[in-house]
Amino acid sequence: MRRAVYAGSFDPITNGHLWLVEQGAQLFDELIVAIGDNPEKRYTFPLHERLGMLHASLAGLPGVTVTSFLNQYLVNYARSVGASYILRGIRDGRDYEYERGMRHVNDDLQPEVTTIFLMPPRRIAEVSSSMVKALIGPAGWPEIVQRYVPAPVYAHLLTRYCHD
Repeated sequence: MRRAVYAGSFDPITNGHLWLVEQGAQLFDELIVAIGDNPEKRYTFPLHERLGMLHASLAGLPGVTVTSFLNQYLVNYARSVGASYILRGIRDGRDYEYERGMRHVNDDLQPEVTTIFLMPPRRIAEVSSSMVKALIGPAGWPEIVQRYVPAPVYAHLLTRYCHD
């Protein structure tokens, strides 16, 4: 069985993340989508909200499970759940440089875990959680943000930020 882990903060999940999960679900028998929760990092959405948005956005994808892990290296977490692969996305040169370095460190720690990189299509290559959060606020933001996040995330954002 080919098992992989795709991890991130998913603060919130975007259409770029969704694309990567969909590709991973086709490549692997099992894909564990895990929120890496770092107690030193400040998140916009608490863990339970991020997990809820992930569950709702990924519902119905075969072979995909959603979970979280706390304060450990991703490669060690992957090994602990029996994953032989880590799935990572690369949007640009900065991502490449960072992910290349992490891939080498991961290989030092757990050489039996292989990192697989995927590049999203141009239409979503620039989408990030930070970008989505930065778009919220000005007049008309819902129409803009809607094109960058899965429907359950959009509904969550409307509930949280639209106060009529």
